[in-house]
Amino acid sequence: MTDKQTFKPTQRMASAARRGLRLRDNFNRGGTEVGVARAHQLSEGKPLSESDVKSMYSYFARHEVDRKAAGDRWNSDSDPSAGFIAWLLWGGDAARTWVESKHKKLEKA
Repeated sequence: MTDKQTFKPTQRMASAARRGLRLRDNFNRGGTEVGVARAHQLSEGKPLSESDVKSMYSYFARHEVDRKAAGDRWNSDSDPSAGFIAWLLWGGDAARTWVESKHKKLEKA
């Protein structure tokens, strides 16, 4: 499958990914190699393919439960949950909203 188009990540997505990388370095937890690679892609403003958008859409759908399970450790800089760090690596809330919009358009195409 060849992707027909590419998409540019937003500054808010890049910022969340950078925060995730910082927290991962500081706390030595959160995310997988795939998540770290995605964070670098986002933080560097590299284009996202249709496949990337679909992969991100699936990630956020699967990991919404992490948000609910983290409680006070969600959005914490002093003791963040591993799930929160992973969420940021994928671009955080900004990416989830952005990806949902792009995914709907791709599904209609």
